[in-house]
Amino acid sequence: MKKISNKKYERLENLSTDSKVISALAIDQRGSLKKMIQSGGGVSDIQKAIEDFKVGISEVLTPYSSSILLDPEYGLPAAKKRHEKAGLLLAYEETGYDATEPGRLPDLLPNWSAKRIQEEGADAVKFLLYYDVDEGDEINDQKHAFVERIGSECMAEDMPFFLEIVSYDANIEDAKSAEYAKVKPHKVNKAMEEFSKDRYNVDVLKVEVPVNMNYVESFGSDEVVYSREEALNYFKEQDETTNLPYIYLSAGVSMDLFKETLKFSKEAGTKFNGVLCGRATWKDSVEEFVKSGDEGSRQWLGEMGRKNIESLSDVLKETATPWTEKVELDER
Repeated sequence: MKKISNKKYERLENLSTDSKVISALAIDQRGSLKKMIQSGGGVSDIQKAIEDFKVGISEVLTPYSSSILLDPEYGLPAAKKRHEKAGLLLAYEETGYDATEPGRLPDLLPNWSAKRIQEEGADAVKFLLYYDVDEGDEINDQKHAFVERIGSECMAEDMPFFLEIVSYDANIEDAKSAEYAKVKPHKVNKAMEEFSKDRYNVDVLKVEVPVNMNYVESFGSDEVVYSREEALNYFKEQDETTNLPYIYLSAGVSMDLFKETLKFSKEAGTKFNGVLCGRATWKDSVEEFVKSGDEGSRQWLGEMGRKNIESLSDVLKETATPWTEKVELDER
């Protein structure tokens, strides 16, 4: 069992449902969202447009979510408009990575710190790390030290540390390919194993599922990379790699596929502890925002966005495990 302070425990409760499951909404996208909104043309003030879009999501959807993940660059107005019962996570990383340099090295927002995130009223710090477990030590040692520093900051501020790990292979360009699907279980599960070590002070792992569900027998495309039994075993292996609470990211898949994936994970016998679901919830509202402005977006969110979250919540009630089964108060 992971031991955490009273303050961290309280903040995790703020981010969770009454059942101690994390059912969070993610809208910390920046670069990708900027491109989506600008694609329709006619945007004179992109900063305000992104802020307004995030405010709409926060106001309309946080009544149905346990918490919301935002970014300090565009998301602070939306943080102030969230439902009073919804917790807040703030992203600490710069968006994207420098594609001209090897290693997808991380960077922090220059004017932010765990202390400042805490002072903004957040309940947790989230950091996104691109990680290839098989990359050279000259790259991965930098990433290990980077995560250690953030973990130490979060310990000092009594802030839960959510580490989001996005796996890749430095030698495979297309992460959606069958070629990458074959190595993905190893990449995802070994990364989880590494960052579950005490030295990083991670409280919750935000992770991909260990397979590409589109290549699972009877799930997706004609090409099968994993039999159903193999895929179930990879999920079980993932669960066994960590003693930490972990939650799934939606990785841009459709809401229907994401819900079926959670059921598949439960069938494998895992004890995952919730979701931080982004584009699967709200992606189609961007088109409405571009075409019809804030009013059109809010109408879509109030109907389809709410339906997405409520149907996901129903699945979580059947599949997710309370994080309290993996965490206890440090009485020292």
